[in-house]
Amino acid sequence: MNIAHSSNTPLNASAGGPRYSPAQIALHWVIGLAIIVMLGIGLYMVGLPKGLDFKSSLINFHKSLGMTVFLLVLVRIVVRLVAGRPPLPPMPAWQRAAAIMTQGLLYVAMIVMPLTGYLGSTFNKLATRFWGIPLPMWGWDDPGLRRIFFTVHTFAAWILIALIMLHVAGALKHQLIDRDRLMERMLP
Repeated sequence: MNIAHSSNTPLNASAGGPRYSPAQIALHWVIGLAIIVMLGIGLYMVGLPKGLDFKSSLINFHKSLGMTVFLLVLVRIVVRLVAGRPPLPPMPAWQRAAAIMTQGLLYVAMIVMPLTGYLGSTFNKLATRFWGIPLPMWGWDDPGLRRIFFTVHTFAAWILIALIMLHVAGALKHQLIDRDRLMERMLP
């Protein structure tokens, strides 16, 4: 018996067990924080009146950060394929399914969001800039296509917000209720 074990802290096979790689941990937190910033900027800027220089600057920043997040997500997917992931701790089948589904949908949303934002921007008369560098204009001015891509972009944003809330709620449940130290696998 472990003498240091208190009755308030359950023993757990995952405690001190496998963790995500340092690259996965860094990418998780950088991407997570960037997405929260992106969502905040996106929700804020849509309410600004058209024609403001500040709004144009904010839109360009939003686009550049979105494309950066997209590239980081692609790197994260490759790192996950190479490094794998630690196994989930024992839990009921429905929780395991919910965790796997939420994580999968988060990856889908992290791909759909920047793609639809970029595609919506390509069907415009204005060039898209990536941190000030103009990208080639391969699209044409098409309000119908632009509206479709930006509608999907907006819908995906609300889904992403819900998925982030589920992800955080699940992590907090594991940390505060289950006390299985699951979050330690993703902490620096």
